[in-house]
Amino acid sequence: MRALIMTGPSRGPDRTEVRDIPDPRPGPGQVTIDVDHAGINFVDVMVRRGDLGYTPAWPYVPGKEVTGTVRVVGTGVEGLTPEQRVAALTAGGGLAEIALASAELTVPVPSEVPSPVAAAAPLLLSSALLLLTDAARFIPGDAVLVHSASGGVGMAIAQLVPALGGGRLIGTVGHPGKTALALSAGYQAALPRTTSTGTDDKELIKAIRTAADGPVDIVLDALGTTMLDVDLEVTAPGGRIVLFGNAGGDAPAPLPPPSRLLRGNLGIIGFSISSLSVTAPHRVAAALRHVLDLLAAGRLDMPVSEVSSLGEVSAIHQQLAEGTTTGKFVVRVAG
Repeated sequence: MRALIMTGPSRGPDRTEVRDIPDPRPGPGQVTIDVDHAGINFVDVMVRRGDLGYTPAWPYVPGKEVTGTVRVVGTGVEGLTPEQRVAALTAGGGLAEIALASAELTVPVPSEVPSPVAAAAPLLLSSALLLLTDAARFIPGDAVLVHSASGGVGMAIAQLVPALGGGRLIGTVGHPGKTALALSAGYQAALPRTTSTGTDDKELIKAIRTAADGPVDIVLDALGTTMLDVDLEVTAPGGRIVLFGNAGGDAPAPLPPPSRLLRGNLGIIGFSISSLSVTAPHRVAAALRHVLDLLAAGRLDMPVSEVSSLGEVSAIHQQLAEGTTTGKFVVRVAG
């Protein structure tokens, strides 16, 4: 089969190529999937950089979410059959013609959901739902601050908050050129973290509080700890700050002392869907079913940008690394 291969850590596309490798075979509790579409995610960039904990060995096939049809069912698998249309969260290897997945993390796709959109559900949409419901304990009416609002997760959050009962949405973006997209997605305010005069945390804190008409209830932060001082200043007593990524790849700074959290009645929560898929796969599968049902019912709409071949993926990875993309990308693999 053809697959996207990363041969070693790199900040650029020079060690990424498409080549033929052996077809995977399912073990007990696993399935293989003939991939129609696969999601392209920032986690692929973290893999490419060689960030600690993201790459078990080189060479490596990235890709964490796929949709397609079941090819072969491993022993002990119930409820899934060959040629059944499914979406799956994979441990890796999704950017290939055939993907290996745990049956526990493989879910049938309703006929109403197009393949490119279904490919955005296992990692992106499921993560966004779990961030809101499991990690942040979202309550309708909450004010939610999302960093990187114009990215894939940010766009998904903008879709999910209204579907879950509504709330006030404030986003930050990497540069002013991305504010219009965040606003069009449903954010009531979109604030650039960096302006022509540089970054001023005091001004950003003031702007966030003004946009939210006070402090926010939830912060969803994929930027490691670089914005944590801002997060602490804008979060209301009883609020939840969820750290779920490290886009810059730098070593995270120490978390604030307990006294700072006690004084502010604040919670800092960590979230990783990859870890949750190992420790509580049933919760991830339930989230995947939920977002697919919302898509099928027309209560959720996830716009995606589609590229036509695996050979084009490395260019998208580079754009993600440089912060020049907006929204969600998927690749058509079949055909």
